[in-house]
Amino acid sequence: MHWIDGTIIALYFAALIFLSFYKRRKNESEDSFLLSGRTLSLPAFVATLVSTWYGGILGVGEYSFQFGVSQWVLFGVPYYIFALLFAVFLAGRIRENKALTIPEAIENTYTKRTGMVSAIAIFLLVSPAPYILMLGLLFQFFTGSEANILVFASLTALFSVLYVSISGFRAVIRTDVLQVVLMYAGFAVLLFLAIRYAGTPVQVWGDLPDTHQAPLGGHGIQYLLVWFFIALWTFVDPAFHQRAAAAKTPGTARRGIFWSVGFWFVFDFFTVAAGLYGFLILGELDNPILVYPELGAYLLPVGLSGLFFLTLLATIMSTLDSFLFLSGQTLGRDLIARYWRPDKSVSITRWCMLLSAVLGILLIIVYPSVIALWYVIGSVLIPGLLFPVLGIYLPLFRLRNRVAVWAMVLPFSVSTLWLILGTLTTGDLYSYAWLGWEPFYPGLFTAIIIWLVGRERKPLKGQS
Repeated sequence: MHWIDGTIIALYFAALIFLSFYKRRKNESEDSFLLSGRTLSLPAFVATLVSTWYGGILGVGEYSFQFGVSQWVLFGVPYYIFALLFAVFLAGRIRENKALTIPEAIENTYTKRTGMVSAIAIFLLVSPAPYILMLGLLFQFFTGSEANILVFASLTALFSVLYVSISGFRAVIRTDVLQVVLMYAGFAVLLFLAIRYAGTPVQVWGDLPDTHQAPLGGHGIQYLLVWFFIALWTFVDPAFHQRAAAAKTPGTARRGIFWSVGFWFVFDFFTVAAGLYGFLILGELDNPILVYPELGAYLLPVGLSGLFFLTLLATIMSTLDSFLFLSGQTLGRDLIARYWRPDKSVSITRWCMLLSAVLGILLIIVYPSVIALWYVIGSVLIPGLLFPVLGIYLPLFRLRNRVAVWAMVLPFSVSTLWLILGTLTTGDLYSYAWLGWEPFYPGLFTAIIIWLVGRERKPLKGQS
């Protein structure tokens, strides 16, 4: 690593600390620490939502390098659709709800036990493990060190805990504004140089293999549908809910998501194109997850290479800090403090961010692939959260109180069992199918059956 590049990275870390301390409040209330006082403006809303959505940037590169434009079909289009539906049907209602978190809203709607089960599930859903893994890989590559990846992963995770714990959600927002600028600028420069080196996308399209040109990337329709349904993650994503709840007005939340989808579309073009250029320029890679940093090192001179590394770093850090904050909040505020010391919820949340980082580091030892981590977490947890969460805001999906907890526990159990059996019986990459079915489907079918049998049929208060 050249000293110029190292200086750029050091300045970035210093900026994160400065932004975290800037206008810090000594005595933060829950509302201020968790939701920034519910005063999030439209530009800040878009910046924090857009940047947080791309923390899996190395996993995106890994997939586009291996399977081409299907990355856009699997990881782009379904999320646009569900994000727009979220904006239309949920964003405004979430802002108007008095609950600060999803588990609190579930408890207020159903029962205390249901809220506790949902808090456990959401704590697992927002695991920072995939982003800790990517930061470890990125630093190991950039420094050229032979040190174990866990060393770099641990140091970056602990640094993220440090600056987020200073000001809570305000720190997340301020740093995300910086990081979203770095994201777009860095990939724009990389693509400009890749086009100069290899030719325009139209010129190089014919050089790609059929797999990279195919919308499904050589996968079957069931695989596509699994990822499409995993995009239902949007409806239960605590980051979406947190930002909608923190928006200045319900209209700010709705408009912010519409603007965010447009920005996502542009950035998805950048990431898909960069992955394809990496495939054409670099050829075979031993570790495809590093295609973006490898391409940056190949095309960019000293200084610019450091800035592009900063682009990747900022993209991942923006999601890591959000997920660490959410997991610490869920464990600390919604589980421990809520039932033990409600008056200490802010300080307990800070300590639980540290615990979440440690648990995330342990998880990457078990699942050392970013795509695998996403797939496993989504397949197991989303089916059980879907109907209880939607039922908070949409009467059609409301469950009877005594059924709601089972609408979470049974789908979780079925998907987990299917995942275990699939892991033991299949050797396919990114597949955990058993009896021809991926684990997401049995969990979702279980959730649908419970909803059909146990949904609330009586008119709710205020409903005719």
